[in-house]
Amino acid sequence: METSGTNSPGSRPPGPPRGTAGPRGPLAGLRIIELAGIGPVPFACMMLADLGAEVIRVDRAGGGRAFGGWHRVLDRGRRSVALDLKDPEGAAAVLRLADHADVVVEGFRPGVAERLGIGPDACRDRNPSLVYARMTGWGQDGPLAAAPGHDINYIALTGALDAIGTDGGAPVPPVNLLGDFAGGGMLLVCGILAALHERRRSGLGQTVDTAIVDGTASLLAMLLAMRDEGSWDRPRGGNLLDGGAPFYTTYPCADGGHMAVGALEERFYADLLTGLGLAPDTLPDRADRTNWPALRTAFAARFATRTREEWTAEFTGTQACVTPVLTVREAARHPQLAERGTYLDTGTGTAPAPAPRFGRTPAPAPGPAPSPGEHTRQVLSESGLTLREIDALIGRGAARTAEGTGPRPAR
Repeated sequence: METSGTNSPGSRPPGPPRGTAGPRGPLAGLRIIELAGIGPVPFACMMLADLGAEVIRVDRAGGGRAFGGWHRVLDRGRRSVALDLKDPEGAAAVLRLADHADVVVEGFRPGVAERLGIGPDACRDRNPSLVYARMTGWGQDGPLAAAPGHDINYIALTGALDAIGTDGGAPVPPVNLLGDFAGGGMLLVCGILAALHERRRSGLGQTVDTAIVDGTASLLAMLLAMRDEGSWDRPRGGNLLDGGAPFYTTYPCADGGHMAVGALEERFYADLLTGLGLAPDTLPDRADRTNWPALRTAFAARFATRTREEWTAEFTGTQACVTPVLTVREAARHPQLAERGTYLDTGTGTAPAPAPRFGRTPAPAPGPAPSPGEHTRQVLSESGLTLREIDALIGRGAARTAEGTGPRPAR
């Protein structure tokens, strides 16, 4: 199998036709090779696919996925080719895929892709315009670079986890939204798009080193500035935006539901008091933090007298910035989110719609998640492998197809 390319600097070999009917999204025409992983990598590639990019996921030839069916929402909108990256022929096939790609995305520990022969240098030697995006928790260097970890570990070490929790309580993990998806996946998308934009000027690709610790630190920018100036000076749960302020927190209702209060500005705070039936002249000054416990007690006593739905009706149409705390299923039925189609009914559950929205190049409806190896023959053929080469890869176990893949490509 061919293992070296002849691409000139700044050029890309022509890829397969990508024309489709209907909306294609603003990223139509981009081809992305995703080396299958977990967490931030499939999330980022879901976003890219949602916005119209052609994403080809390289699954393990051994079959199966790291998690169960619940993970498949992150795999939507792809095609899948199954390859054994530890087999030299399987790795060589990845290089052939990279020849026809704009971006390769991987989430291995540092050095793994190089040992497999599919690192950024090996790929860009053949395709100099390739953007090679790497996703790790700790980054490509540093004393912890090779150490394992999960979202909770990365946000703990950056200081973000210490800021989340109740007054006097332990830090509370914000599920894995902060590290994996906001600090990791979103930053990965940002880095890829920035590198692609720069390529328009230089004609050259580059490596994008994305680390969850770096992205999480970026998300802390405002909090760090507030701490430096002294306005974020209390332990967790005692500050303006972490639940410490009685006018920016949640309150339980008579039925066990909760209301979220975000009445930061004076005019919103005035509407909050009106809705609660509290006269401003009977309450202490909220600007004095020593009065916060008394205000919290007063607000909590009022919220405890009605159900969540009753309070929702009370504050609907006001500017108090008071909303019910909904479950995801409830949220999908809320008039605001329902009208925008923020959530999709997949037939088996609920999934987010593509975001953001584009007026001239709307994103297509998300496609289903593929079975590992569902498009192996098709994708390898598009990348220039002959039928004989594809059969040889499958015969030695370096590639795998899923049942129902469809007919072989013509010779």
